[in-house]
Parts: sequence; C-alpha cells; structure tokens
Amino acid sequence: MKPIQRDEILDLGAYEAIRDRFRARVIDEKKRRRVLLGPHASCVFENRDTALMQIQEMLRTERITREGAVLHEIETYNQLVPADGELSATVMIEIDDRDTRDAFLVAGRGLDRAFALEIDGERFAGKWDAARELPDRTTTVHYLKFPLSDAARAKLTAIARGEAKATSVTAALVADHDAYRHRADLPPELVASVAEDVV
Repeated sequence: MKPIQRDEILDLGAYEAIRDRFRARVIDEKKRRRVLLGPHASCVFENRDTALMQIQEMLRTERITREGAVLHEIETYNQLVPADGELSATVMIEIDDRDTRDAFLVAGRGLDRAFALEIDGERFAGKWDAARELPDRTTTVHYLKFPLSDAARAKLTAIARGEAKATSVTAALVADHDAYRHRADLPPELVASVAEDVV
C-alpha cells in the first residue's frame, strides 16, 4: 500500500471545508475494521484512510502549519499504513478504572510480543515497535504489523477481486499472554475490508 504523500495533505482551511464528510466516511470504515479482543482490548485494522484522518486531525487539533512539523506528522502516521504483503493494526487497552488499568499494564509486561493473526490456521506473529516497549509494564496502545505468507495474501486478494467470498476464509486475532489470553474471530465484513489492503 502506497504511503501518504505530502500533496495529499490539505491545509487547515481546505480540510475544515470537507472535514465532516471525510470524518463520517472514515469513522464508518473504522467501525467495519474494528474487533473486540476480550473484555479489555479492541483492535482497528489500519489503512491509508485511517492514517490520513489521523494526520489531518492532528494538524487541525495542534494547529500545525510549519512544513517541517507537517512532514513529521506524515512520517509518524505513515507507520500505520500497511506495506506490501502485510496488515497493520492498532490494539488499544480499554480499562476505565485507573488502578485496575495500572495493575493490568504491569501484569501485561511483554504483551507487545503476544499478538498474532491467524488466517485459515496459518499464524502470523505481530511485529511491534521495540522502541515503545517498556521494561516494567505494557502500554495502552500497541501498533502492530502482520507480515503475511504468499498463500494468505493470495486468499485475501481473491476476496478483494471478487473471485472468492469473505466467508471462504477463517481469520482471527489472538492475544497469547499469561495475563491476557483471548481470541477474536474476524467477521466476514472485516475480512473483506482488510482484503483490500493487500491488493
């Protein structure tokens, strides 16, 4: 998937003019690309649209106009865009009570390494950003990449091209950690959506 380019980024005024429609479309898309992983985590599979919205919203919120700062935001959020042959996801730990959340994050040390994606029984370990890993706890947000085999990619490509149905593939997101062991089957609508990412 092609990274976001500078000429795709709208200035603040131009973005404001289209923001409501753009956000509504991407938020609807993100709903289809979201899955709950156990009682305390959710996952959104990222693509160019989700990353583009993050960039535009960050520029808007922080009132960023300086060119170097704009380029920094593009570089940062381009890390969410899946590269060829992989899927990209953000997993968020969602526990409202601060004490409960803090205890969970300490118990979940190393959770970054515990995520995997399964497609028709083939397991793909999540690649995480080691620079964000903490020595004494896990973080509330995990940015992951799932490099796929040629076989898995071919199955998803067939779905994206209309040569196969999304129901022809079984897919699941897995957390396999002593403090958090859960599995979430991906519904066909989500499988169809992420299949577009590998074409």
